Amino acid sequence: MLSALDRSRSVAPPGFSRWLIPPAALSVHLCIGQVYATSVYKNSFISHFDSSATAVGVIFSIAIVMLGLSAAVGGTWVERNGPRKAMFVSACFWAAGFLVAALGISTKQLWLVYFGYGVLGGIGLGIGYISPVSTLIKWFPDRPGLATGMAIMGFGGGALIASPLSRQLLSAYDSGYDPNVGTSVASGGALVSLFVTLGIAYFVIMMFGVTNMRVPADDWKPEGFDPASIKAKPMITTASVSAANAIRTRTFWLLWIVLFCNVTAGIGILEQASPMIQDFFRGTDGTSAVAVATAAGFVGLLSLFNMAGRFAWSTTSDIIGRKRIYMVYLGVGMILYALLAAVGHSAVALFVLLAGVILSFYGGGFATIPAYLRDMFGTFQVGAIHGRLLTAWSAAGVVGPLIVNGFLDSQGKPGTLTSSAYQPALFTMVGVLALGFIANLLVKPVPERYHEQPATQKEAVA
Repeated sequence: MLSALDRSRSVAPPGFSRWLIPPAALSVHLCIGQVYATSVYKNSFISHFDSSATAVGVIFSIAIVMLGLSAAVGGTWVERNGPRKAMFVSACFWAAGFLVAALGISTKQLWLVYFGYGVLGGIGLGIGYISPVSTLIKWFPDRPGLATGMAIMGFGGGALIASPLSRQLLSAYDSGYDPNVGTSVASGGALVSLFVTLGIAYFVIMMFGVTNMRVPADDWKPEGFDPASIKAKPMITTASVSAANAIRTRTFWLLWIVLFCNVTAGIGILEQASPMIQDFFRGTDGTSAVAVATAAGFVGLLSLFNMAGRFAWSTTSDIIGRKRIYMVYLGVGMILYALLAAVGHSAVALFVLLAGVILSFYGGGFATIPAYLRDMFGTFQVGAIHGRLLTAWSAAGVVGPLIVNGFLDSQGKPGTLTSSAYQPALFTMVGVLALGFIANLLVKPVPERYHEQPATQKEAVA
């Protein structure tokens, strides 16, 4: 059955519109973007399993680590087998993750949730995240930043759909659950029904992407596009580098550092957003001027900045270049972090603006990196190279929260902190961004000795 999804059977016919490809990719990324909405039912999990917040938080950590590992290990397989088969496998793992986790919830076996949502779901995340990337770049050689931004925008926006949807489903399955009260917890039965519903629904939606995904013919090119025009740009190669050779280059590891630093800094705010805005405006009497409901709205607003940045900044990179846009992400990001630490407490509007732009850079970094890889290594195995690079995300997903939470733990107890407690962590992030800025400056074209010969490329694809 899987042979029907092979790359050779998914070549687009003449006249096929390339604008049908982004919606197919978006359908996958919107589904797997649900991983950012796990906080919706975190308190319900803690109550149901009678467990600690740390034990429940491990579910998310396992999923992100498995995302990076599966993308790195499975990247070459994705390139060889094509996007349709990869997206189908992703849908199977992602849906199975929800169903196995539902079994774990019903039997009160937390390890089954770890294995289901964390391990199986994490594999679905990794394969699904990279599966449409190289195909989009091949369909949009004239605008790779725009193409990848359209799809990866969906990953950032997936939580915007999943969060309210999950709350409403929980309230439908449990009349005692109030979606408007942050401390309200849903019953175990409601959680089981939620996970079964999401698993089935996401599988159906992802099948839309599988059905509509196509790869371009070898001799296809956009109307009016001259491949020779690329040769005039020194930071964009017309050659190709294999995934095996890419990890032997200095360019790959410099880009790994760039992504790691950008994600580490952004995830530090994202992971702590709700309590952070309350703490920044906490008075001497211990009461915050920002209500819990307002803080929740702030988290939603940050998700919009994150999503918009993925599209807007990656599209901008097509105009000014990938290296320059990362100079903006990292260089301007240093200034914004310093301002947030120094004057962020002076006005709520200023705090929201600074944090929003920082999160837009965070999202933009994710969406721009596939196009940066295409510029440096060509389109030959860019999906596999992207998969290997995403291990930087896994590492940052651990390091970023550790930095922030480590400093905050030394400053006092949650609910009593003020803006000054965040300054050591924020200034540390300035240093992290500075390291990424230097690494980006050192990025240079890949030496010719790593380039593939045309005959080798044809054999690898076949």
